[in-house]
Amino acid sequence: MSIPIIGIAANEKKDAGEGMGHMSVSYNPSGYIKAVQIAGGLPIMMPISGPDMAKLYVNQIDKLVLAGGQNVAPEFYGEVKLTESTDYSRERDAFEFALVEEAIKQKKPILGVCRGMQLVNAALGGTINQKVKNHWQTEDFYVPTHHVFTKHGSHLQKIFGTKTHVNSFHHQGVKRVAPDLTVTAWSEGDNVIEGLESANPSVRFLGVQWHPDFAYQHSKKELEFFRYFVQMG
Repeated sequence: MSIPIIGIAANEKKDAGEGMGHMSVSYNPSGYIKAVQIAGGLPIMMPISGPDMAKLYVNQIDKLVLAGGQNVAPEFYGEVKLTESTDYSRERDAFEFALVEEAIKQKKPILGVCRGMQLVNAALGGTINQKVKNHWQTEDFYVPTHHVFTKHGSHLQKIFGTKTHVNSFHHQGVKRVAPDLTVTAWSEGDNVIEGLESANPSVRFLGVQWHPDFAYQHSKKELEFFRYFVQMG
């Protein structure tokens, strides 16, 4: 049995500090790497590159993971900046938009976490709420702090049940849902969109707003989320 090759789109730190000579470094948060390994996949880091490189990268993998990180720049979904945030990487946005387009062309599954879910929604014609309140917890990163409901019959319900308890680290969220996607999870109380899945069978996508990569060592369900994606046909 072959091992699924899971491409994880990387982030970049422009200044790694004095100990690293202030050089820039490409990286993947270790939660994605380790969770994919435990789930039976072979993780491959895909450093930020020009959009023209997306096809070459997607050719090498079986599935694509888009991780958390910076806000998606509003011009990528047809809006102007409405917040004071400067936390953007337009180079990363452009590369990941190209990765999404190519993965869909090649009919390869995509997993999006936090920013990753928002970016796929934007890439498929949706928009992003630039200011979501009360969704950045002060508790430790792995501690679940709010409840999420899941849609009957969805992939997320199969993994987490009808209601689950998750962490929360985001200032932005999905606003208008792309036509090819459907909402499959939402937060208790304020109904913030917490999960998206494909409504179009030609788009193989699963996304969550919370961070299973922070909690996979503490929650069997969060690890099962990665296992489900890595092993899905």
